[in-house]
Amino acid sequence: MLENEMTVNSFFLASRQAEDSTPMKPEARLVERICAGEQEAFDELYKIYARMIHGIVLARVPYDEVDDIVQEVFLAAYKNISSLRDKNAIGGWLAMIARNRANEYYRYKKPTEELSEDLSHNPNAQHEAREILAIIRSLSETYRETLILRLVEGMTGNEIAERTGLTPESVRVNLHRGMKMLKEKLGIAK
Repeated sequence: MLENEMTVNSFFLASRQAEDSTPMKPEARLVERICAGEQEAFDELYKIYARMIHGIVLARVPYDEVDDIVQEVFLAAYKNISSLRDKNAIGGWLAMIARNRANEYYRYKKPTEELSEDLSHNPNAQHEAREILAIIRSLSETYRETLILRLVEGMTGNEIAERTGLTPESVRVNLHRGMKMLKEKLGIAK
C-alpha cells in the first residue's frame, strides 16, 4: 500500500514538473516584461496581435466600429494582463477578450452604418466586398474567424494557429471547410 502511494505521489510530482518545464514562448516573455512595467513590451505585443484582434472583431461587428473595439480590447488587456495565469496562452486570452467585446457591442449599442460621402470611387467593389463580408459573417464562428484572419488580415495558417492557440491542423481544416462553404454561397464552381 505504501508503495502505491509513493508511485502516485511520484506521478503527480512528475506531471507538475512537466507543467513547470513547459518552454516559454517569446510572447510569454513579453507578458512578463509588461507586468514588470515595460511600455515597449506592450507595443511589441500590440504589433504581434493587432491583425488577429482586428480580424476577430471584423468578423462580428460593422466595419466602422472595428477600430474602436480593437482599442478597447488592448486597453482591457493592458489593465488585466497581470491576471493572466498561463503567459503562453496570451493569444487565446486576447482572442477571448476580442470575442467578448464584440458580443458586448450588440448588447449595448444599436448597430448603424454610415454611408460614405464619396461613393464614386468604384461603388460596385465596395458593394461586393460588403456582400462577401456579410456572407462570411453568416458562417459559423469557427469558419468566420479563420476566413477573416486569412482573407482580410492576410495572416498565414501558421500565424493564425500561433496567435489564436488553435492547432495548425484545426486552422487548415477550418480554412478548407470555410472556403468551400463561402464558394458555395457565392455560387462559385469548384
